[in-house]
Amino acid sequence: MKRLFWIASFLCFAMLLSSNSFAQKKEGYDEGGAPGGQPKESPSSETEGSVARDGAYDKNSIKEKKILQYDHIREADVFWEKRVWRVIDTRQKMNLPFVYPKHPFIQVLLDIVTQHPNDAKIYMDDEFKQQVTLKEIQSQLGSVDTVQVFDPDKDEYVQKIVTNDFNWMNVSLFRLKEDWIFDEESSSMVARILGIGPIMDVIDENGNYRGQKAMFWAYYPTFRPFLINNEVFSPTNDAMKLTWDDIFEMRLFGSYIMKASNIQDRRIQEYAAGRDALLESDKVKKEIFEKEHNMWTY
Repeated sequence: MKRLFWIASFLCFAMLLSSNSFAQKKEGYDEGGAPGGQPKESPSSETEGSVARDGAYDKNSIKEKKILQYDHIREADVFWEKRVWRVIDTRQKMNLPFVYPKHPFIQVLLDIVTQHPNDAKIYMDDEFKQQVTLKEIQSQLGSVDTVQVFDPDKDEYVQKIVTNDFNWMNVSLFRLKEDWIFDEESSSMVARILGIGPIMDVIDENGNYRGQKAMFWAYYPTFRPFLINNEVFSPTNDAMKLTWDDIFEMRLFGSYIMKASNIQDRRIQEYAAGRDALLESDKVKKEIFEKEHNMWTY
């Protein structure tokens, strides 16, 4: 009897050890666990490989955002419409996020075109008739200078052609082409941005300012799905998750009107200058506001 008692005790003890070992393996403290008896963490999208996470937590909300589709507008419901062209001056305090040094807005546009050449469409004109590729406009992104370089073999100065890299600081203006529509179905005024045109300063080889030129026109509806996944720097709160789609759709930028649709197809600067041009721009803006306001009856 004593012998059977000891055999039964040994079998019970062995079963307890095996169950405890199985539980530890199941919880991840043995096989596949990290050194020191700690559970192995599953790698996140920001910590895969040897890249360290730059922050106290994973930031995935921007990558997962999707655009909010516009409400369908029927032609029969359009009671009034006005097409305007605006200018966003990045030197204004409200527009400083457009020239954030680590990721300026012009670089955001170029990156989208580079990564999605078949989806993000760019044109040479604001009527979107002449489509171009990034390769076709790369000649505008840099400059070619002729400099004098001393040649020790010839013991004299010789001319050498130098290619300068694109300087994003030369892009200080952005044009917007948009339609303002009063929709009878929703009884509201809606704005639809059609295109974004970066304007670059032209600097000659001596560093003198020679004027401005339009680089290209980005067709906004094809850029929206990608602008919503590009975060905008917030000057007041780093936890504020704003994207470039939010900036344009929520109208979080300062601008002035440079042109409104007219029978002579003229820009404001062609018939007004200085203070008069600003007053004319405010006049067009006021007309759009009053048009919506006067549609209502109290």
